[in-house]
Amino acid sequence: MDNFKEKTLEEFLHRRISAIIRSDDKEVAAQAMEAAIAGGFRIVEFTLTTPGALELISIFSARGDGTVVGAGTVMTPQDAENSVKSGARFLVSPVCDPRVIGRAQELDVVTIPGTFTATEMATAHGLGADLVKLFPAPANLSEYIRFLLGPMPYLKIFPTSGVNINNMMDVLQAGAAGVGFVRSLFLPEDLASRNFTAIEERATAIVHLVESS
Repeated sequence: MDNFKEKTLEEFLHRRISAIIRSDDKEVAAQAMEAAIAGGFRIVEFTLTTPGALELISIFSARGDGTVVGAGTVMTPQDAENSVKSGARFLVSPVCDPRVIGRAQELDVVTIPGTFTATEMATAHGLGADLVKLFPAPANLSEYIRFLLGPMPYLKIFPTSGVNINNMMDVLQAGAAGVGFVRSLFLPEDLASRNFTAIEERATAIVHLVESS
């Protein structure tokens, strides 16, 4: 692992929270993510299903303020390559695809494949995944993570659904390496009404909670 990739992983394990935007409007996505950053988030992810996602990754990667930018919904090796060329420092997938993990390793960036079962997580880890994304989230999220870490304490589990400000500390205390915020940070009604102030306030509350723990 080179220094650049190692620093990205260290940021994940230090910050423990990421902001993940999925939108059908490029400008809304940009302004919403600006609000999350203003609220204190330093690890941000643009899903490739968002129009202009690669351009947004490029723009936010060039900020020079320490923000770590990654790509989500990376489904193919070509997605991985395009994302890294645009400046992505980590790649997140909803599934565990050996081709994507392999390409991420060749590109020397952090890879976070989507997994749900113990077998999928063990497979992803064995393929070289740096973190394993828990997706989708079970109803008993914290308990589920505890069950998984019992026999596999080496896993770095990163749930990205089912997490909100009310349960995030329970999830982290259960042993999650970190948590990703999607809809619970970027409420659909806030995106629709362009209420970026509400997003910033929510981001501030989340960051304060995790930093004071």
